[in-house]
Amino acid sequence: MPVISRFLGIMIYIYWNDHFPPHYHAKYGEYEITIEIETGVVNGSFPKRALRHVLEWHDLHQSELMANWELCRQQEEPKSIFPLE
Repeated sequence: MPVISRFLGIMIYIYWNDHFPPHYHAKYGEYEITIEIETGVVNGSFPKRALRHVLEWHDLHQSELMANWELCRQQEEPKSIFPLE
């Protein structure tokens, strides 16, 4: 599970060769969610403030997330994505 970004205590990662639809995982303490890259649909629960940060970051990096999804599907190393400041 390659970590592609870390910010504000949140870790963002994509599993190698994961199932469709294209998505990524976010972890914050004991909380974990998945976010669909194309739609922004969230599965799981997260504290509201942390969720706002993840969705803001998602909006800024959607094309990079999709490129990383494709790399991971091909068992290639994804690129780091700039964290939210």
